[in-house]
Amino acid sequence: MNDQDLSGLKLHFVDLRDARLNGANLQGAELEGADLRKARLRGADLEGANLHNARLRGADLRNANLSRANLEQAKLKKAKCKGAIFEGANLQGVNLKDVKAL
Repeated sequence: MNDQDLSGLKLHFVDLRDARLNGANLQGAELEGADLRKARLRGADLEGANLHNARLRGADLRNANLSRANLEQAKLKKAKCKGAIFEGANLQGVNLKDVKAL
């Protein structure tokens, strides 16, 4: 599913473990509670996406755009975030201690 346009979709609590979403357009997508463990989101556009309480453990978010995304209470342990953009993102309740390259 690389480079797919999934912008604005409502994907609450969806299971996307190990999904290949590199370069995907997920602008404004509703991903509240989604399971994105080990998902490949390299270079994906998640601007304004709702990732409240999403599970992103071990996800590849390198060079992803998470500007203005809601990541409140998201689980980012061992996520790869080198080059990711978090400008204006809501990171309330997120533990950044074990995030890689932030």
